[in-house]
Amino acid sequence: MSADEVEPIGSRVTSAAAAVVEAAPPGTPSILQLAWPSITGNLLYSLVGLVDIKIVGSLGAPAIAAVTTGNRIFFVIQALLIAVTAGTTAMVARAWGAGKFHEAEQVTRASLAICLLIALAASVPGIVFAPQLAGFFRLEAETVALAASFIRWISVFNVAFAVVFVLSAALRAAGDVITPLWIGALTNVVNVGLVYSLVYGAFGLPRLGVRGAAIASGIAFCVGAVLLLALWLRKRLRIGTGARGSLERTRVEQLVHIGYPAGLEQGVWQGGFIAFLWLVSLYGTAPYAAYGIGVQILAFSFVVGFGFAIAASTHVGQRLGAGDLEGAARSGWHAMWMSVLTMSVLGTSIIVFARPLASFMIDDAEVVRLTVVFIYILGAVQPLMAIEFALGGALRGAGDTRFPLLTVFSGLIGVRIALAALFAWLGFPVEWIFGALIADYILKSCMLVARFASGRWKTIEV
Repeated sequence: MSADEVEPIGSRVTSAAAAVVEAAPPGTPSILQLAWPSITGNLLYSLVGLVDIKIVGSLGAPAIAAVTTGNRIFFVIQALLIAVTAGTTAMVARAWGAGKFHEAEQVTRASLAICLLIALAASVPGIVFAPQLAGFFRLEAETVALAASFIRWISVFNVAFAVVFVLSAALRAAGDVITPLWIGALTNVVNVGLVYSLVYGAFGLPRLGVRGAAIASGIAFCVGAVLLLALWLRKRLRIGTGARGSLERTRVEQLVHIGYPAGLEQGVWQGGFIAFLWLVSLYGTAPYAAYGIGVQILAFSFVVGFGFAIAASTHVGQRLGAGDLEGAARSGWHAMWMSVLTMSVLGTSIIVFARPLASFMIDDAEVVRLTVVFIYILGAVQPLMAIEFALGGALRGAGDTRFPLLTVFSGLIGVRIALAALFAWLGFPVEWIFGALIADYILKSCMLVARFASGRWKTIEV
């Protein structure tokens, strides 16, 4: 990017931010006010993830492949929690925007109860069937054993993840993005210290290798969960504890009605990624590890999109709750353009420094080469990913959780997996498998723009 292109971009960001601030109704934080704490918290989380990969990377490519596998299986198990929290976000934001604070508290209470039950149930397959889950990717025996250990231990802490997910989602939907930020920051600090200590056996702690990374993450989230619960029960949070009777049939049915498409979306999403990783694993451990490293490096760009998705979801939901349909539309578009600009800049920067970053993460020439290729490909589609994050979040905030599911199924399954499978069957090199994701994001971004522009989401009842 040339120097004379920087100023116009900066001016557009400033103008867009000003427009959002001016458009915000009294008492409603602007898109930037809602987004920056989430972005900051997610950047810290991504930094911790990068540190974790760096620490585990010293154990070799099989260790990185094991953590990549373990995290992917873990995210599949969490799909049900994400389904409920999608309903939580939409219902709390609508209730808060309409001034129905007691209903927001009841929704939060019901969501927490449901997610705790789901978390307990989801722990069973992760603990009991860890070797079978890890073996799906047909990696080397050493990598499968390491991944199984990671999956088993991370599943032990599902309840802690559920508490953090639900209370953080409810707080953000009510406009409190600061509390989840500092809780997340503390969690990350604990995580980094424990990962180093438990992987290497420092400071008198046992040397646990890959297993130690899972235990460290779980303990860190336990700290965050205990703090959030203590503050919630002492009525120190914006969202109160509610009262008995929160699990009434109508409310639970509404949570399920709104949330199950988001859960299916996550199921399709994670299932698609597993299928994609399975195709990558056909080419060996090196490309598999390169995928894991590349995603972790580019996560510094992804989290900006996550932040604007949260902001768009909250803003759109609250505006609809207040009856401001046009304001909700403006919020969605502003969130999208801010996300596109920032993710484009970050993606370009990461592409420029792709090789030094990859070399820093692991000392393996082939893994470094493939990581650089993957960063080039995924970095180039950051503007399209930005559209998916922001407009997908806006639609979910409006309660339109079915259309994002359709886009994921169409793009990830119908395009990326189909193309990758075709390329693998034709014997093309793994770089072509990586390249299949370009068509995926082109289709999804076009579908989401068309849907949001249609305005059909404005008529959905929550």
